[in-house]
Amino acid sequence: MTKNKVDLSALNDRQQDAVVSEEKRLLVLAGAGSGKTKTLLQKLIYLIEEKGVSPSSILAITFTKNATNEMLDRLIISADESGEYEKQLFDKRKSFADKDKERFLQQKKYKWIDGLTVKTFHSFCYSILRNYGVNEFDNKFKIIGDEKRDEEDELSKHVAPETVFEVFHKLLIEESENTEYLLKLKRYILDYIIDKIHLKQSDPNHLPKDGKYFTTLNGTKVRSKSEQFIADWFYRHSIKFEYEPLLNVKDFSFHPDFYIPEANLYIEHISDKSYPSKDKEEQFRKGNLLLIKTFEGMTKDSALFNHTLDKIVKNRLPANYHQTISINFKEEFNGYHENVKDFVQQIMRITDMIKVENINIENVLENSRNDQHERVRNFYELAIPIVKKYIHYCTDKSYLDFNDLISKSTSLFQNHNDIANKYKNKYQYILVDEFQDVNNLQVELIKLLLTDNTQLFCVGDDWQSIYGFRGSNVSYIVEFENHFSNAQTIKLNLNYRSTQNIVGASNEVIKHNKFKVDKDVQSSKKSEHKIVVFSGNTEEENVKFCVDKVTELLNAGVNNDEILFLYRRSKMFTPYYFRFKNENIRVQNKTIHASKGLEAKVVFILGLTEGNGGFPDIWLEDRIFQIIKKANHDLLMEEERRLFYVAITRAKDKLFLITQKGNESSFLKEIPEAFTVRTTNAIKSIVDRVIICDNCFSQLEKLHKFCPYCGQPVKEQQNEFDS
Repeated sequence: MTKNKVDLSALNDRQQDAVVSEEKRLLVLAGAGSGKTKTLLQKLIYLIEEKGVSPSSILAITFTKNATNEMLDRLIISADESGEYEKQLFDKRKSFADKDKERFLQQKKYKWIDGLTVKTFHSFCYSILRNYGVNEFDNKFKIIGDEKRDEEDELSKHVAPETVFEVFHKLLIEESENTEYLLKLKRYILDYIIDKIHLKQSDPNHLPKDGKYFTTLNGTKVRSKSEQFIADWFYRHSIKFEYEPLLNVKDFSFHPDFYIPEANLYIEHISDKSYPSKDKEEQFRKGNLLLIKTFEGMTKDSALFNHTLDKIVKNRLPANYHQTISINFKEEFNGYHENVKDFVQQIMRITDMIKVENINIENVLENSRNDQHERVRNFYELAIPIVKKYIHYCTDKSYLDFNDLISKSTSLFQNHNDIANKYKNKYQYILVDEFQDVNNLQVELIKLLLTDNTQLFCVGDDWQSIYGFRGSNVSYIVEFENHFSNAQTIKLNLNYRSTQNIVGASNEVIKHNKFKVDKDVQSSKKSEHKIVVFSGNTEEENVKFCVDKVTELLNAGVNNDEILFLYRRSKMFTPYYFRFKNENIRVQNKTIHASKGLEAKVVFILGLTEGNGGFPDIWLEDRIFQIIKKANHDLLMEEERRLFYVAITRAKDKLFLITQKGNESSFLKEIPEAFTVRTTNAIKSIVDRVIICDNCFSQLEKLHKFCPYCGQPVKEQQNEFDS
């Protein structure tokens, strides 16, 4: 291949340093809007054109299909001298399918582009296992995922006929053929997903007025855990009962705790919260009715309590009374399908976490058994058998989920040196985009591809690491030099996207994070506008302000597509959505997570309030997940701040921050006033103005032209005092 001199004049000094660097382990730490993808692509072109590297020796890894397509599009545009491809790419009349087809044809047309490996982690691992994974797994495997998952075309050709959720749900039903498991599952769902008794005991606001907040297996609401135990015992033994029936023997009406018709037996459960039962016992004697008392102390030993109930009740039932119960999943969870779905999704989540964190399942079960909370212990007792069944089921059916693609590829390289060496020898240059988003599995895979001679070129921004909840680990980029020996870092610190005020504000916000790499990011654009912080007295005022501003912007010639509304949670946009619909305003809107990589001339960030439902929204996840990975409040707060940083840096020219008066987000206080203009609707005075006569100091009415007491003419600017 003939070497051509690559023109790097369009790059700044730092970008040029990154492109021409010969370092074997290089991190390009790129601030928002600093041209990191441009730098990565220029590196790729430089290797081919200037260094004469064969395209087949280059592996470029991305995280999403969109990022892969964007990379290929930019390469094709750079090669297409006619400019036709770029026109087609931005032609709004063309469908995504048409553009995908054209991209494929153009990629094949330029052999140097076709020779490159530009793939997502998942797509790359898919091709490894499809071609060479036969010793590790069935290489005719199918991908099992989520129906909504948007992945590479090659992955979608071999999709399993069922989704991950469907498999877990099916396995749960199968496991529930065991009656003991089924009843434990129902008990868990009733207690902790429906009744949420773990919350009610600590929060008196959750207590129902009648005091009945424990649901029994047959759906009856009772007052205590021990009464629930008694009712469940009846249910398990197919014994019909009435809870708190109305009884009037002679002197007064009252409600015994339980009545068993088949045994003509009443049961009173005595606890420290029970009312004195002496008067009621007298009524039972007068009516010659059979009353048995149980006591709270018995419940401390479930075996003893079972034995006591067995002795009390069974001996009094008719000889032919059947004591077996025939139950099934469908009947037991009739009306509870959404709650079962919640439970299944929690199992799916812990399965993902176990795989990403690469933890032994038995260790997880052991850790859960030592947890101080019954709810957590019960969850894992129910969940781990399903996780094991899922793993076995997927292996049996030759299914791989998205985490499996990476872990099986890693395992293949670890166990088969011949295949690992094939890939090590093939890829002399490995370029990784969005390195701040990598997780443990992905880093392990990268390390297995490296030799002393491989050039690893990673691009990312630790300030934009916002996927910790998915398992990404920001320490890999912050502590890059600890994970990859003899590594060098080049910082790209010139922001070409946003104005000085926006860049300055974002820098000040991120300074509050401790776990980061310091960067001195500057803007190449002068500021014409300050950041507008609007504090409405009500949400309605905020909505009106945004509608008025958008209308003003549209009238000024700003395109719809150049206005972007961002929010922490989707529900924050709901009132805006309906108002915009009524006003026939059509406004781009996304969660901040979904906006990563986007930019717009004008950005509105909604919901900047403090506390629950606002932003920051520290979500210390359910303790269930802490068994696998401990959460740290400070680190979660830092990720929230990085999310705010991402939101701010989507704006090119104008930025509007929407909050509520008296409940402003703490993040707003981190932006110095020099960068902002703060505006609000004034609160109307709650005091009336009193007009006083200058001469006799009598109180006047607003309509008085002369003082009715002394005749003095009332001046236009008469003295006024607050009453």
